[in-house]
Amino acid sequence: MKTTESFSLELLTTYKENSRLEVKSARGGLPNSLWESYSAFANSEGGVIVLGVNENRNGHLVVEGLEDVRKTLKDFWNTVNNRQKVSSNILTDSMAAAEKLEGKDIIVIHVPRAERTSRPVYVGADPRTGTYRRNFEGDYHCSLEEVSLMIRDSALVTDDNKLLTDLDISVFCPDTVRSYRNIFKLIRQNHLWNQEEDAIFLRRIGAVREDKDSGKFHPTVAGLLMFGYEYEITTVFPNYFLDYQENRSNGIYARWTDRITSQSGDWSGNVFDFILRVIPKLQSDLKVPFMFKGNFRDEDTPLHKTVREATVNMLANADFYGRRGVVVQKSAEGFKFANPGCMRVSLDEALQNSASDPRNGVMMKMLAMVEYGERAGSGLQGIFNTWQSVYHCTPKLEVTTSGGVDRTTLTLGFERQQPDIKAMKRLYDYPDEISQVNDILESYGKIRSNLENLSDSKKESIQETPKSIQEAADSIQEAPKSIQETANSIQETPKSIQDSIQEIKTNRDKVLYILSKKPSITLDEVAKIIGLSRIGVQKIASKLRAEDILSRKGSTKSGEWIVKDRI
Repeated sequence: MKTTESFSLELLTTYKENSRLEVKSARGGLPNSLWESYSAFANSEGGVIVLGVNENRNGHLVVEGLEDVRKTLKDFWNTVNNRQKVSSNILTDSMAAAEKLEGKDIIVIHVPRAERTSRPVYVGADPRTGTYRRNFEGDYHCSLEEVSLMIRDSALVTDDNKLLTDLDISVFCPDTVRSYRNIFKLIRQNHLWNQEEDAIFLRRIGAVREDKDSGKFHPTVAGLLMFGYEYEITTVFPNYFLDYQENRSNGIYARWTDRITSQSGDWSGNVFDFILRVIPKLQSDLKVPFMFKGNFRDEDTPLHKTVREATVNMLANADFYGRRGVVVQKSAEGFKFANPGCMRVSLDEALQNSASDPRNGVMMKMLAMVEYGERAGSGLQGIFNTWQSVYHCTPKLEVTTSGGVDRTTLTLGFERQQPDIKAMKRLYDYPDEISQVNDILESYGKIRSNLENLSDSKKESIQETPKSIQEAADSIQEAPKSIQETANSIQETPKSIQDSIQEIKTNRDKVLYILSKKPSITLDEVAKIIGLSRIGVQKIASKLRAEDILSRKGSTKSGEWIVKDRI
C-alpha cells in the first residue's frame, strides 16, 4: 500500500506497517502514540491509522477489535478538536469511521497531508517539542530545523518577499543587474520599464521595495539572492552554497572535469549568474535536430527547455536556509538537480495535477519575466513528459530526510539510451513543413528502392503498396503548396508589419505586435505570418489572456483583439 487512496480494508491483514499505514490496539482506550502518528502523517504525505488492529512479533497484522467502538470514536473526535491536545483538526467527518473486519469492530482514520498553511500539526502546546513526521521506520520527532522550515512555509506570502532593512541597494552586483536588464530588453523591446533607472526597474520586478518609515530602497530576499554578492548573501543565509559539478568520464577516481561554486570569489556567486553560467554547460552536449522556426534553425530544443526548466525549478523551490546547498551534477549517466528543502505540495500533486507552489515565488516571477521557468505550474509535469518521450525512461523525483534535513533530488538519467530525435520533433509546438517534406521524400525514396529490389513474384503479392506510394506522393505535392500558401499570406500582410516583426526576437512579442497593429486579424493569419502552427499561436494567445495582457472583444469572426500596456 503506497497511498491512502489505494488502501483496501479487505486486504488489511496482508499489509505491513509502513510510511503510510499505522495500526494500534486501542483496547484500553486511545493511546497517546495515536496523536504522534496523527501529527506525523499530517506533516508528511498522509496515511491511514487503524484502531483495533495489532502487529504481532512477525510483523503480521491481527484484528483484535474494539470493546466499545462508539465511545472510542466519540473520544477520538473530542480529542482531535481539543486544541490543548493537538494544534488543529484537518479531518472531515468521513475521514474517521467505524468499520467491520472479520466480524469485529475497528476504526479507520484517513489522515491527509496537511496544507502548508496548517503545518506544523503538533501534539500539545509547543511545536518545537510536539511536531512529528513519518518515514519508513515510523514516527520520529522533528528537529528544530524542520519545524522552522514548516513555520516559514506556512506563511501566505513566500519568504523571499521579505524586506531586508539592514541592507541597501549597494549589495547588488551591477554586472548581474546589467545582464538581467539586457535580456529583459531583448525579450521585451518596447516595454516601458526599459526606460527606468536601475532602482525603479528593480522595484518593478520585486528586487527592492521602499521602506515606508525611511523612504529608502532596500533589497528583498529574492533581490539579494538574484543579484547580490555571495559574501552579502551569506550574512542572511549562512548555509548558502551553489555547486555545479561536471564529470563526463566513467573513471572511479575522477571527481569532476569542471566545477563552479558560489564560494570561488572570481564571480558574484548569486543565483542569476549561476543560471547564466550553468545552463549553457548543461545544454552543450544535447542533440539539436534540423528544425526551422520561420527562416532560422531552432536550436532551443524541447530537451534544452527541459534542462533549463529543471534548473529553475530547483532554485525556485530551494530552502536557502537549509544545509548542504544547491548541487547540479552532469555526468555520462545524466543530470541531477538537488536542493535543500522538501516539496511544498505532495509529490502526487506536483507530478499529476501540475500543482505549483514555489518556495521562492518572487524569484520565480523574476525568472519568468526573462523567459526562464514556467509560471503556469506545468514545469515538473512537462519535464517528465519530455524526458520520457525522448529517452524512453522515467525521471526520478525524491524527497529524503537525513539528520533532520530535507532534500529534494530530481534525476534525469539516460539509462544508456540515445535521444529519440523523431519523438523530440513531435514535441515542438509548431510544424516544420520543410522537415516534413524531407521526411516524406525520404520515406518515398526508401519504398521505391525496396520495390525495385523485389522479385516480380513478390511485387505481385503486394497489390496495396502502389496505393501507399501514391498517397505519399500526393502528400509531397500538398506540402510545398501549404508552404507557398504561407508565403502568399505573408506577402498580403502590410509591408510595415512584415518589416517590423523581422526585428522582434520572440514569438510572444511578435504575436502581441501583430494583434496590436491589426486587431481584426485571425490566429490562423498570425500563424502564417510568423511561421508557427495554429496551435502554437493559440498557446501564446491563451497564456497572454491568462496574464491579463490580451483580451477579445466581440465574436470569433467579427471581433477584435485588445492588447493591454503591461506584462
